Amino acid sequence: MPVMNIKDFSFTYPGVDHPSLKNINMKIRKNKITALIGPSGCGKSTLLRSMNRIHDLYPGNKYDGIIELLKADTQKMENILDIKKENEFIQLRQRVGMIFQKPTPFPMSIFDNVAYGLKIAGIKDKSELEGRVEKALKDGALWKEVQDRLNKSAMGLSGGQQQRLCIARAVAVKPEVILFDEPTSALDPISTGAIEELLVELKKDVSIAIVTHNMQQASRISDYTAFMYLGDLIEFDKTENIFLNPKEKQTEDYITGRFG
Repeated sequence: MPVMNIKDFSFTYPGVDHPSLKNINMKIRKNKITALIGPSGCGKSTLLRSMNRIHDLYPGNKYDGIIELLKADTQKMENILDIKKENEFIQLRQRVGMIFQKPTPFPMSIFDNVAYGLKIAGIKDKSELEGRVEKALKDGALWKEVQDRLNKSAMGLSGGQQQRLCIARAVAVKPEVILFDEPTSALDPISTGAIEELLVELKKDVSIAIVTHNMQQASRISDYTAFMYLGDLIEFDKTENIFLNPKEKQTEDYITGRFG
């Protein structure tokens, strides 16, 4: 069952004549990991950032088509491209969180980093905040490492810990989808392995879309894979099919390293 449905979607940056994404059709399935792969500049991150409309922080972008998000209480799909109001954007980004390539902890305590989104969501009760922060840090596989220094600055954490803190911050508000834009490209192999294990665990509760240049990572952790090239979605299928039996020659050439 899809939690997000992208239909005939195109995206154009301001001041550019041609679209960066052209007629994209794909689904983000519930409690699955979907990987977006392809060479640099092919539109992976542009598509990912369209899924919670973070492009709208900068004016002049043009969206065409439909990106539907499942509304949990009604089980109906809503087109997020219809959103116009500021409070609706805030709600969307609580429902569809995002983790960037470089960890982005706020210059505040570990506790306040995780509590930040909860407070914006209107949670003020101290005991509820403490409980939700603890659960989020456990979900982010970070609690054991930081439980004795919650009031210390998050800036003192290692790169891998900072990335897990950002994941805990996103998970705390109970999103339906989390978008990951190359979340391990700046991390060492041990931290990368920890994040990969965390993502596989997180998909029990949340749907995940991840942009990665690491094809081994895509094959290890994802259930579905989309191969993109020059703004087109060349092929989208179960990960095992993409890597073992691709239908398109371009996909096969990229997977086998003939170009990229």
